[in-house]
Amino acid sequence: MEDLVNRGDLHVNVVRQSPIRTGGSFKSTLSGRSTPKNSPTFRRLHSSRTPRREGKSIGGVVQWFRSNRLLYWLLLITLWAYLGFYVQSRWAHGDNKEEFLGFGGANRNEVSETEQHTRRDLLSNDSSVSASNETDKIQVEDGKKIGVVLAKKGNKVSSDKKKVSSDLKKISSPNKRSRRAGRRLRNKTRDKQNATAQVETEDIEAQEPDIPQKNTTYGFLVGPFGSTEDKILEWSPEKRTGTCDRKGEFARLVWSRNFVLIFHELSMTGAPLSMMELATEFLSCGATVSAVVLSKRGGLMSELTRRRIKVLEDKADLSFKTAMKADLVIAGSAVCASWIDKYMTRFPAGGSQIVWWIMENRREYFDRAKVAMNRVKMLVFLSESQTKQWQSWCDAENIKLRSPPAIVPLSINDELAYVAGIACSLNTPSSNPEKMLEKRKLLRESVRKEMGLTDNDVLVMSLSSINPGKGQLLLLESAQLVIERRPFKMLKRSVDITEDQSNLAAKHHLRALLQESIDTDERSNSLDQSSKSSVRPKQPKKNRLFNRRRRKSKLLSIPEERQERHLKVLVGSVGSKSNKVPYVKEMLSFLSQHANLSKSVLWTPATTRVASLYSAADVYAINSQALGETFGRVTIEAMAFGLPVVGTDAGGTKEIVEHNITGLVHPVGRPGSQVLAQNLRHLLRNPSAREQMGMKGRKKVEKMYLKRHMYKKFSEVLYKCMRVK
Repeated sequence: MEDLVNRGDLHVNVVRQSPIRTGGSFKSTLSGRSTPKNSPTFRRLHSSRTPRREGKSIGGVVQWFRSNRLLYWLLLITLWAYLGFYVQSRWAHGDNKEEFLGFGGANRNEVSETEQHTRRDLLSNDSSVSASNETDKIQVEDGKKIGVVLAKKGNKVSSDKKKVSSDLKKISSPNKRSRRAGRRLRNKTRDKQNATAQVETEDIEAQEPDIPQKNTTYGFLVGPFGSTEDKILEWSPEKRTGTCDRKGEFARLVWSRNFVLIFHELSMTGAPLSMMELATEFLSCGATVSAVVLSKRGGLMSELTRRRIKVLEDKADLSFKTAMKADLVIAGSAVCASWIDKYMTRFPAGGSQIVWWIMENRREYFDRAKVAMNRVKMLVFLSESQTKQWQSWCDAENIKLRSPPAIVPLSINDELAYVAGIACSLNTPSSNPEKMLEKRKLLRESVRKEMGLTDNDVLVMSLSSINPGKGQLLLLESAQLVIERRPFKMLKRSVDITEDQSNLAAKHHLRALLQESIDTDERSNSLDQSSKSSVRPKQPKKNRLFNRRRRKSKLLSIPEERQERHLKVLVGSVGSKSNKVPYVKEMLSFLSQHANLSKSVLWTPATTRVASLYSAADVYAINSQALGETFGRVTIEAMAFGLPVVGTDAGGTKEIVEHNITGLVHPVGRPGSQVLAQNLRHLLRNPSAREQMGMKGRKKVEKMYLKRHMYKKFSEVLYKCMRVK
């Protein structure tokens, strides 16, 4: 027993050794406590590792860090510098500075977060705001300081003067710093809110103020059919991914480059749409893009936001500084002349980095652009006819360009090529071109059913801004002649062809006269036969029944080409900011005078979802007057969907449309309306001709006007105007 007691005492003495033992060294264990070197621990009792090995593995690392404190501090400094550069770069490149990293910077006057939100919601400029739910517009008038909450259509817009005044009293403080901060805030908001605020819809542009967007005004308003496209095609533009050809020359040139694109407006017309798709392609190929918008009228701002195209708020100093840092500046219209002139006045050497993509073909645009044409790096045009016209104007004004102009025709985008059944970058094994053709047929049937069209209706479509230059009123006059089946009497008075008219116009006039003479001969022969039959004796009842059955069998055996067809006309784009209100009123007045024509005319609003409209149409009409269409982007889009095109014999249309091959052309002006009516009647009566012309037009688009053709020519321009890495 004594031995056991002695052993227990010895064990206690060993375990409970004094921690102040001299000469004892301390080391760290897994429990985090410091124990003497020779004292037993739970780790050592149940571990296979020896104390010597544990000391080497743990204590050695600590000892190494203690002996290399300089390296430790260098590592911390490196991490801190990296974090600082990261935060600074995120802050400088447009992230939400108030909500970045989950906190907002506190003001110097130590205003609370709720007061900051209240201050942001207030419009502290000397104005009073009245909101109207019918027009979704905010009108600014001089008055007192009030707060405004903008709401979309259908929501109530309210402002309480007493509440705002109380909020202002809470924010204001006798402190000098708070007064200075409030003054700076009012100056900023006054600069931002000096123009009229406006809430715009996503898909349809704001309508002209004088013409309401109602069916009672236009007759029959249809579309847009974006939801129908998404349902049938099982795909929408929101699902699109990068479509850049990484192995192509264009991608190699623009990779990691910085571009500034100048938009003259944001309407849903050719130039803004082309610039938007160019910016999208730049981003897809790894470039950085900044957009400068000279006029924000139109409905493309939401589309730019969806495509993540950065729009600079300022079109003066900030845009000039951004352009100076860019590798290339691309202006997308002759209207951009004012910005280019101011930019080169500010930076005289800036003209060497500007490519001017001019998409207009009228003298008024040349007069606006001639102040800066000889100072930019290169001019780019859309067609041969436009290039020759502008060069002749330059020669007349003694303007010498810095370099020969280039020609870059437009192309159809991948979204339309995908729906049209043309091979593109969006195709997948489950949505190859063959399957897309089948879906397009279903889309055609569904959209035509929504429009109220039958199989015997032939839909002629014209999509563009509504103004005299596009010739929609002349198109309606031609449609009236076809629908009311009037003889073309005016052709007899227009036989005297002037020297300015083309030989093709003369052929059309002669053909129309010949057709009219044939019709008159047939009518005279029918009259002679009717007169002869009236002289014949009365036939028995059995013979009359036999003749009726015979005539009925003849009607049933009429081939498809000779079946009666009904002409329908679809006009767009209602609500576009480029529309001319007086011209629209003139068209509506003309329709009110012709009831039969008014029943056959449909209208559609301005929209970017046009694939359903092309699928539902049978013929496309482009009736541009004067010098004709500069190029006609809608022309190649219609041809991609297999539609024959009837267009004027002028401008870029005559370069795209081959007469009697991919479509039919007619002269400009009122004499051309008669020939246009003849062409419409010919296509109305001959579905086989429509199909053949549509197939040939589609093949031409696949050969010349796809995206890869356009960017191949554009890469040549970039190679000449940029420093190649």
